[in-house]
Amino acid sequence: MTEQTPYHLLGGDEGIRALANAFYDAMDDLPEAEHIRKMHSRSLTDVKGKLYEYLSGWLGGPHLYLEKYGTVCLTDPHKPYDISESARDQWLYCWDKALDQVGATDELKGMLKEPIFRLADFMVNQR
Repeated sequence: MTEQTPYHLLGGDEGIRALANAFYDAMDDLPEAEHIRKMHSRSLTDVKGKLYEYLSGWLGGPHLYLEKYGTVCLTDPHKPYDISESARDQWLYCWDKALDQVGATDELKGMLKEPIFRLADFMVNQR
């Protein structure tokens, strides 16, 4: 039996795109995410696409981001921003809301909880 990756459990390409869109829609809509929303441009279209490409490979699907950009360095694009633990927590809140929005199972949420926290915590540059 083949182990199902989060990519497959979310419904493949369509599910990953829905997750990326739901994440930034949550950031756009939730007053709790106001601080991190201000770190982004008015339009979230480009960043939704980049998150989709990144998540595709990170969650076990095609490595779209790597193929397009040649590297998967997340710290460089985030350097200009003061990312505190509070900002990290806002980001994680949006992530949780996005997972709820796309109907992720509790099993999948549990599978992603620690890796997504480590990813978000790695971006913190203001302690």
